[in-house]
Amino acid sequence: MVKQASAWVESPLQMLCAIEAHHAGVLGPATAVVPRAKLRALKATRRELRHLTLPEGLELAEPRERMPHRLRAVGDAFSGKVQLRWLTSVPGRIVVVDDGLATIRLLELLAAGPYRPLLRARAEPGVLRAALGLAAAARLRLGRVTVFTALPVSDDLARAVERAGVELVRHDFGWLREQPLAEPGPAERTVVLGTSLVKNGLVRRDRYLRWLMDLAEQEPLAYYPHRREDPVDLALIRERPGITVHEPGVPAELTLRGLDAGQRVVSLPSTAISSLRVLLGPRGVTVEPVDVPDEWWTSRAAPALRSHLTQVTQVTGVTG
Repeated sequence: MVKQASAWVESPLQMLCAIEAHHAGVLGPATAVVPRAKLRALKATRRELRHLTLPEGLELAEPRERMPHRLRAVGDAFSGKVQLRWLTSVPGRIVVVDDGLATIRLLELLAAGPYRPLLRARAEPGVLRAALGLAAAARLRLGRVTVFTALPVSDDLARAVERAGVELVRHDFGWLREQPLAEPGPAERTVVLGTSLVKNGLVRRDRYLRWLMDLAEQEPLAYYPHRREDPVDLALIRERPGITVHEPGVPAELTLRGLDAGQRVVSLPSTAISSLRVLLGPRGVTVEPVDVPDEWWTSRAAPALRSHLTQVTQVTGVTG
């Protein structure tokens, strides 16, 4: 009997990338992708994925409130619960799949050596939480660690990660690109991806909304909200003529596969910029990152965090 690997996912992107990891052979011949329970976005994504032809040997398991005891793959390496599970399990192979720009921070911390605690970029941890992050970093050195990513990683960082004993495996959404298109994309020429930066208190709400409204005065927009956007903000955006707001939750990588040449996607710093370039570039669709002006940032956005968030805009961004 083939032993089944478990992948614990807590976001739509993690779920999608866990499937890609199985398809690429990184997780072995049999994988159960286990979504965390009570998350609407995961429920919607799971429903969409079940309409596609899943790779052989992969099971989209029922949502669970508790993660499996033995984990082969995770998305959120900065989760306290995940780190505790690592510390209480037998050292073995651990695969980390994309979890947004946090994946780049993880690579930077792993490359910096075993004495850098695994903590989020905006974290202000207490003594116990910092100790857990440090113990988790040391624990990873006892097993085999693979980071499976579609994000652009600089050559210098890739070499530093490999010197630290971490395997870096790149992918280009090979499984998803093989799937037939179920329906065409939106009719509008310009698609705007929503952002969590406002909700997280990093970008000024008034500046972001004014930019969006100004853009809508130039042409009709299709707006795909981020799953964590404030419902109050979405209500205001829905009232604005010229903006069609779609339902949040399902990853843009799934919902925008049907865009055609001549259409474009505009977004503030987001992981989706990189993945959509991979998926839509061959179709002639332009994916344009927005350079966040200095006056948009709030005091909570430290310079180091701004630099981390804007890495994805290094290739010909558009100004706000």
